[in-house]
Amino acid sequence: MTSRLSHLLHIRDHKELRLYELIPDVVWIFDVDDHKWWWGNQAAIDFWGLANLDELINKDLSGDTQGARDRTWQTFELAQQQGLTIDPWTTYPQGKPKTLYMRHRAVLVGPDKHRAIIAYINEQVNLGETPENLLLVEAMRYTRVLVTSFDMNGTRVTENPAATEAYPQQTERETGVSEFVARFVCPEDGRECLQKAKRAPGGRWTYEMRTAQGVRRHTLDIRHTRHPLTGDFLLLMVEYDVTDLQQALDDADQAKSQLQKMAHYDPLTQLPNLRLFERQGAAILSSAQRTDSQVAILFLDLDGFKAVNDQYGHQAGDVLLKAVAERLQEHCRQSDLLARIGGDEFVLLQSNVTDRANVEHLANKLVALIAQPFRLGGVSQPLTLGGSIGIACYPKDGEQMQVLLDKADQAMYQVKQSGKSHYTFYTPESQRS
Repeated sequence: MTSRLSHLLHIRDHKELRLYELIPDVVWIFDVDDHKWWWGNQAAIDFWGLANLDELINKDLSGDTQGARDRTWQTFELAQQQGLTIDPWTTYPQGKPKTLYMRHRAVLVGPDKHRAIIAYINEQVNLGETPENLLLVEAMRYTRVLVTSFDMNGTRVTENPAATEAYPQQTERETGVSEFVARFVCPEDGRECLQKAKRAPGGRWTYEMRTAQGVRRHTLDIRHTRHPLTGDFLLLMVEYDVTDLQQALDDADQAKSQLQKMAHYDPLTQLPNLRLFERQGAAILSSAQRTDSQVAILFLDLDGFKAVNDQYGHQAGDVLLKAVAERLQEHCRQSDLLARIGGDEFVLLQSNVTDRANVEHLANKLVALIAQPFRLGGVSQPLTLGGSIGIACYPKDGEQMQVLLDKADQAMYQVKQSGKSHYTFYTPESQRS
């Protein structure tokens, strides 16, 4: 027997219980380890409608549910900690329900020191003529939902077996906080929740709780109630474990975010794709129309990329594309919009353009950036590329995004035809035949 139970009275045999025979109220001892009666006085035997003590000890309890077994374990644990528990129990002598207020003390019985509870019954409770009241009492006992009542200081008054199983019993002296607050992962959350529950007649809040199964996320439904014996105000707290639901919602949000990213961003370079570029670019054009400002679209196609792919393979080509994207991003303004629209093609939207020289400066910088050698791991020599850029301007060359993209593409094609690694603005002569 563990040292934590060494404070309990050890009743070795029935001879030590002779004085209990003089008590007119019902008294019995229930062996929690074997889940059976260990002893009962004559009043207990009469209560169950039996002939003698042996019939009580040998009473068949094999039909008891796991909830009933959990209930006796909970009662023993609370009684060995508190010294005495007082709570209603529903019993079924001759198959008819009787609800009783029972006092329990924890003891050890027999030569093997089985854990047991002494039940003292001296008050029968009238819960009304309707069986629904009894069903409610039983439901709270056997539900897997956690139900606990606290006084207004956060001291636990009573709880159902599910709550006892979920929360290891600790005293306020051990934790330094009230039993209410001790359940919370963050004590400050517990104190805040207790104050909110005291101020409002009812409320529902969700917090992380420190349970026997680890940290779990619980929704707490807390209502004001009254103690059935003293009439004191209590807090009745029902806890719903929403950890799995919250995780499922978080996973769904993450999956949704990932799908949105896949739909709008290039998976290799993480730059916006053509779809997102067109959407955001259209918004920028609308703003430019309202402010009467200019916008430039620069269509960039890499020169010499196919040769790298052919010589070093597609994996090296992918690494090179990522390096190009990073280099371009580093030298773009925050107001510029850069995208990869496929293969080795990139587009850049330059907003708030003041004049042609402003665009030419950016185009020259991009051509020079691409011309700088790239050093890739696994490739012994630096790789060189070029960049051909076609430029279309809003509103001179068009007012729709698709029109501007087409004209910038045509201008880029003209650069390709006339020597590459340079830039040019769209002109009607840029149109392909």
